[in-house]
Amino acid sequence: MDQTSLTDELLSQLRGAPLGQLSQQLGTSEPQTETAVGAALPLLLGALGRNASQPQGAEALFGALQRDHAGNDFGSVLGSILGGGAGATVGGGPGPRSLDGGSILGHIFGGRQPTAEAGLGQATGLGGSQAGRLLSMLAPIVLSFLANRMSRQGLDAGGLGQELGMERQRVQEQGGIGGTLASMLDQDGDGQLGMGDLMKIGGGLLGGRR
Repeated sequence: MDQTSLTDELLSQLRGAPLGQLSQQLGTSEPQTETAVGAALPLLLGALGRNASQPQGAEALFGALQRDHAGNDFGSVLGSILGGGAGATVGGGPGPRSLDGGSILGHIFGGRQPTAEAGLGQATGLGGSQAGRLLSMLAPIVLSFLANRMSRQGLDAGGLGQELGMERQRVQEQGGIGGTLASMLDQDGDGQLGMGDLMKIGGGLLGGRR
């Protein structure tokens, strides 16, 4: 059996109270939120894998994780993003740079950010605005998760790039909403998704719900 994917590992950590808090913030049901998160995580991780596929990209990501996310307690990051309260002060609490989801998304997607948000919103029924909000909340969570894993496993920039490269390959092979969107963003140099493609993705999701 292959090792658990980064997407599955992180999704398992978000099930329960964190997903409930995300649902409250988005005003969506927990099943819809879990479906949307299950699409957003491979989209984010696939894009990070693309960015880290070149040594300079892996070095830049490694440096950002060390600078802004290393040492942040994962529970503290979740608490700060999803509700504040006591969780936000654990371990001193994450710094403002590490929680700036909008800025992080800009680095991950570049000029394709609106396309990624629109595609996720169309495919999951959230709409572009809510999908953008979800991605903004998940982006610092994903980077904190990666920084924590990097520290635990003693990964250098090359090791980080390799892990993300394997995850990117898994995302593309497994397909699904996030994988399809990540592949389309990967292949399309101008960052434009056709409405017919988006409807096909959304139709596949809505028609496939049991």
